Amino acid sequence: MYALVEILGKQYKAVEGETVQVDYISQNEAGSSLEYATVLAVVDENNATFGTPYVADAVVKATLVEHIKGDKIRVFKKKRRKGYTRTQGHRQRYSLITIDKIIA
Repeated sequence: MYALVEILGKQYKAVEGETVQVDYISQNEAGSSLEYATVLAVVDENNATFGTPYVADAVVKATLVEHIKGDKIRVFKKKRRKGYTRTQGHRQRYSLITIDKIIA
């Protein structure tokens, strides 16, 4: 059984017991529990339920495991023949959540 859930404007496949890397959730600390009612679809072995746009009475319960940072990205700007170069780095922040239960 899995569900397609919308978290912070992006869609993720949620399977019970698995860990999903999502965009940074700034309101919560590690170890806190989360509930998402924005479930787009619930798929069992025998049938599938799709919402318009969300499935009624469907909830995905998750636990926030930790906050992590992604790989460093180098941003390099250059204008030729002008002596202009700029280098900037960026590391995107993510949150890891574990899907505890899918209620449909």
